[in-house]
Parts: sequence; structure tokens; C-alpha cells
Amino acid sequence: MRVVMKFGGTGVDSCQNLINVSELVTNYKRDNGYEIVVVVSAVRGVTDSLLNLTDSINKHENVSIQDFLVNLRRIHIKIIEDCIHSKKLHDLAEEKITDILGELKEVLGGIVILRDVTPKSLDYLLSFGERLSASLVSFALQDKGESTECLTGKEVGIVTDSNFGTAKPLMDTTRLRVRHRIERLLETKKIPVITGFIGSDQNDNVTTLGRGGSDYTATIIAASINADETWLWTDVDGLMTADPKIANDAQVLKEISFSEAMEMALFGAKYMHPRALEPVIEIGIPVRIRNTMNPSNLGTMISQNPSDRSKKIVKSVSAIRQTGLIDVGGTAMANAPGTAAKIFDVLAKKDINIIMISQSPSESSISMVLRKNDIEKAVSILELSLLGRVIRKVEVNSNVSVIAVVGSGMRGIQGVAARVFSAVARENVNVIMIAQGSSQLNLAFVVSDNDCETAVRALHREFDLGKPEPDCDA
Repeated sequence: MRVVMKFGGTGVDSCQNLINVSELVTNYKRDNGYEIVVVVSAVRGVTDSLLNLTDSINKHENVSIQDFLVNLRRIHIKIIEDCIHSKKLHDLAEEKITDILGELKEVLGGIVILRDVTPKSLDYLLSFGERLSASLVSFALQDKGESTECLTGKEVGIVTDSNFGTAKPLMDTTRLRVRHRIERLLETKKIPVITGFIGSDQNDNVTTLGRGGSDYTATIIAASINADETWLWTDVDGLMTADPKIANDAQVLKEISFSEAMEMALFGAKYMHPRALEPVIEIGIPVRIRNTMNPSNLGTMISQNPSDRSKKIVKSVSAIRQTGLIDVGGTAMANAPGTAAKIFDVLAKKDINIIMISQSPSESSISMVLRKNDIEKAVSILELSLLGRVIRKVEVNSNVSVIAVVGSGMRGIQGVAARVFSAVARENVNVIMIAQGSSQLNLAFVVSDNDCETAVRALHREFDLGKPEPDCDA
């Protein structure tokens, strides 16, 4: 069996967690005879630290590169000292970390002089977190007696477009390059250890796949080498029927479809990159989400055709918080072709993403849900570009949440919407805005953020999601 295993930042942020990761990999390789490819995220907190540093540079604030690098070195060397028992490997690992940090120091020095962090240079900077953590995992596996080769996403052959920060893979080229490189390593019984999150464009510039992009890396590689499964190891047992911090009887979903998982990811479900399933859907490679701290649990299986026993009308209730609602309107919008295009175009030019849209039948108003930190910028650009010409008013509600009810069983079933809105109405929750996709896999609506948790719990009860699912086969 050929498996791509991705490990998140919490899986490599301490000696004990790194030992757990290395033991999981070696046990599946030795005891089960699996061919394994490992994909690694940065140590927890490192990517955020790099982002905070570059944010300070952009604001022309004084930063101490030396203090930053000393702390970064301390984090990684401490893990090496605690985990790598072989003196030779310990010295090699420390030398590797020192070399990577030396390169990082040079890059940061140049950026501080210029006082400008471009999207291109930011991607290069952010790649260092994964380069450091992949080295840790590679040496930890060697300390267990395994033969490994540590590669960046660029080195393994992931080729992307030049959309720095949210690059997309050029799959035809990537598939050929990745397959050639990894097949050669697997034939020699080596374990490839690959940096998540990182690729390179056709001009050989380092690119990143967006936050959480290590999941995406894992499925890109799985599709390229025709893996049997992809396992996304995290610190939870799998995808859940709701956020357990809101619904204390939330259950792990043992089986869901690709389409359901994509809807959940797009509507705020944690522990999976929204685009991570794209490379494996067409060829049907299953994806499991599993817990490194609870490896006996098979987690959530995401596949093309889940078993009948897992089918429910509704699978989960998700919430996207920290959002705001902008209403734009005016009689001039009615029967005016291109109005919506103009509104969306000015927002897109400022890299403002719209989460959800609704338009009145009269065509005289459009409502848009955005991330809260984009609201001020969006209102400003709408007023400067369109107010008084295309639109007559801009109204804002900066304290809302999006609730999404997801499930393939909703398709074609009458009365689901009535149950949803009756359940929230019984809790005196006012629905501000509604949208349903044509796939009928989700029903999303907007409520005041103060009502968010009440609405989620009400829907969780209404569709009996606190009841455990029957066991599914491994």
C-alpha cells in the first residue's frame, strides 16, 4: 500500500511529538510494508512568527533579526538535542539547521535594507519554516534506522503559477516531475520527506500554496504517484459534526464524500485546506484525517462513494465567524447590466474576497459577506469608486456570522429548509441573509454573531447530529 502522510505543525513542535511521528512512519513501513511519502508543515508558530516579522518590516518598525534568529534556532536545536540520539546525526542535523538559518539571515538582511516585503519575497521567507521542520523529521527517521531524502516542494517538482501567496499547481507538469523523482526514491526503499506548502513557478521562484497548504501538497503528490490513500495527521480525531467548543455532543464523522468535505472546508471547517481535495477527486484517491495522539482511531474517511450507513440528510453544521455584512443599493442598479461586475471588480482589485452573496429580486441591492478585517477597506474602495454613480448607499453590519448546514442527503429532499429555519426561529434567532448553492449540498445563512452559537446548537439538535455514527470498515 502506498500512502502519503502529512503531519501538521503540532506533530513536530516538541521532542515527544516528533518521536510519535517517526514511530508512526517506521511502524507502518516495517510492520505493514507500506510505501510512505512524508509531507511536513512548519513547527507550530513559526510561520506566524515570520509573518509578524515581515509585517513589522513593512510598517518600518525596528526589528531585531538577530533576536528572531536566535529564538528560531533555540526552538529547533532543542528538539534535535532531545530527540536525535546518534552523535553523528545530531551534528549533521545541527549543521543543517545552521545552514538554513544562515540563508534566512541573508534574505532578511536584504529585505530590512529595502524596507519592502513583496509577495514574491514573502513566499521565499515563509518557505523557511517548512525547510527547518522537514529536516527535523528526516533526521529523526534516520535516527530510527530509516533511509530518507529531504526535499522542498520545489525540489520534488511541484510547479505552480506565479500567484504568490495562493499559487495553484500546474498539474500536468507537476505530475510528470513528481512521479519521476519520488518513484526513484521509493524503489531504493527511501522515505521521501517533503516540505508542505511550497512549490516554484516556471521561472524557478519559490511559491506557496496558501495557509494550510501542506494538505494541498500531500494530495498533489498523492495524485502524482497514484497513491492508495492520503492521511492528514492532525491533533483531532477527524472532521466533526460541529465545533465541539460550541456543541459539546459533536461527533467525529467517520465517512463523508469529497463534495461534502469540500463544502465543509469552504464554510470554515478546520483541519483541511479548502483546495486540498481537488487533485485527488478525479482519480478517486481517498483522504483520511487522523490524530497523531490517537493513532488507533481511523479518523474521517473522505471518498467518492461513502457507505450507505454514513448517509444522513445533514452531516455537519459549520460557522464562519469574524465576518461582516455590506449592503450596497440604489434604484440605478435595477435593470443595469454589469452593475454586479463593477462592484466585484473593484473589490477584487484590492484582493478582497467575498464569502457569500445575495441579490434582491428587484436588482436594487446586493448583500455581501466579507472577513471582518476586510470590511473597512471594502467600504472605502466602494465609496471612492462607485458611490454616487453606480450605487447610492453602503450599509455595514460588522458583527455577523455565517452558518452553513452541509449534507449530500439534502439534495432533492423537501422540507429541509423549513426544518432549518424553524429550528433557529424557536430559539428567537433572526436570519439576516440566505443563500443556497445549486448543488443543494449546503444551505447557508447569516445571523448576528451573538446568535451564532445558539443557532449551531439548535441545528445540531434538530438533525440529531450528537448521535454517534456506526463503525465503518478500515
